[in-house]
Amino acid sequence: MKKLYPALLAALLAAPLHAADEFTVHGSGAAQSPEKLTAEVQVLNFWATWCKPCRREMPQMSKWYRAQRAKKASVAMVGIAVDSADNVAAFLKTMPVSYPVWIYNGNNSRAMMKVYGNQVGGLPYTVVRMPKCGQQQALLGEVNGAKLDQAVAELRGRCSKK
Repeated sequence: MKKLYPALLAALLAAPLHAADEFTVHGSGAAQSPEKLTAEVQVLNFWATWCKPCRREMPQMSKWYRAQRAKKASVAMVGIAVDSADNVAAFLKTMPVSYPVWIYNGNNSRAMMKVYGNQVGGLPYTVVRMPKCGQQQALLGEVNGAKLDQAVAELRGRCSKK
């Protein structure tokens, strides 16, 4: 039995963090997962249509993401809506963004956000991560381009020391 325990633990750690349909792409409904992102820098922004700071930060985040793409930086940004698909669709008609938007379809958004380090469940919540070197930085509250640049620079600094 003791020999099975390490194998079971390894299997649990290798399992995906979420069900296959827990995140879907806005518009297409296709299943998606943060684990599928391949860019060096990954920005996950958790938001909701009813969240005023979320709405205020979206134009700045969109501008930052467009600048990263123009520089051909290896950056993926995803807005993960903790809201209904109908609310998100209506909202994005008035506030289009340059980055992909996914919708959380699970039943426990607090537990899902805890997986990404959001212990209080507040929004907006952004995780900037560099999975290849195992580093990430969480930003609770409204962000802008300068905060994102700072987080990316800090992560690159930590990764270069490894």
